[in-house]
Amino acid sequence: MTIYKLTPTFQNRIWGGRKLETDFGYVLPDGPVGECWGISAHPNGQSLIENGPFKGRTLASLWKNHREEVFGQYDLDEFPLLVKVLDAKDDLSVQVHPNDQQALALEGEPYGKTECWYILDAEPGAELIIGHSALTAEEFRARVEAGEWDQLLQRHSVQTGDFVFVESGTIHAIGAGILILEIQQSSDITYRVYDFDRKDTNGKKRELHIDKAIKVSAIPYKEPDVKPILLKAEHGRVTQLIDRKEFTVIHHQANTGYTLPDSEEFLLLTVINGSGKLADKAGGMAVSKGDHLLVPRKSGTITVDGDITFITACQK
Repeated sequence: MTIYKLTPTFQNRIWGGRKLETDFGYVLPDGPVGECWGISAHPNGQSLIENGPFKGRTLASLWKNHREEVFGQYDLDEFPLLVKVLDAKDDLSVQVHPNDQQALALEGEPYGKTECWYILDAEPGAELIIGHSALTAEEFRARVEAGEWDQLLQRHSVQTGDFVFVESGTIHAIGAGILILEIQQSSDITYRVYDFDRKDTNGKKRELHIDKAIKVSAIPYKEPDVKPILLKAEHGRVTQLIDRKEFTVIHHQANTGYTLPDSEEFLLLTVINGSGKLADKAGGMAVSKGDHLLVPRKSGTITVDGDITFITACQK
């Protein structure tokens, strides 16, 4: 089959839990695991191809050596996207990410981090921190130094099925009790603003990055205008969650007979619920919740057999 299944990697995090094991069936390392890097060419966690002629190769090697064949015509040195599943047993730190220009200037990295979240599960009362109330950098710093977090940070209740866009420069944090599918630029740059004064396993507080955070933050904060669009589809329900230069993300609730049309661009596909089979002219593949797939460009029409909910991402 022309579709490639990817092997995820896992990241231990102080705020993580074990839901990636209980809810998705992943085999996890010991300790609190916060992140599954399901589709990644980032050096901090590389996905491997599980099947086909590139079996055993990294996604990064495909991008380097088979870019036009598998992905399309891209003038990018590094693979642009990263797909994660996050398990927030505890609150994540309040943080912010740079844009591309800032990432290059401050860290020598090719990509900043604009991201988006699809809420897979949220416990009652779960909240996100998105945005802040400061009108100037001076006011932001003063409130940080005074520890006036309740006055500074904007909290939002969240529930299963919500979609949230987090542009680079946005102060944010994922709250406890939330399971998220995150689609982001391929970056691991994070500037922490506040970490709830907690300590790591060595009894030390984690480093904060106040100066860099203020330098890259959007001040004042402006809420983005994001409106998901229902697309026409047979044998399913399809919603375009967002369409931007960084990524296009689409939610597919597919039943038997649903077809995924041929595409000029590669697709990253993550199954978030159900099970069944994806078939193309070359064959078929059984898929289930938690599978992460790469659909190469010009793979032909793909047909669904079963009831499967999945999310696709691409960069046009």
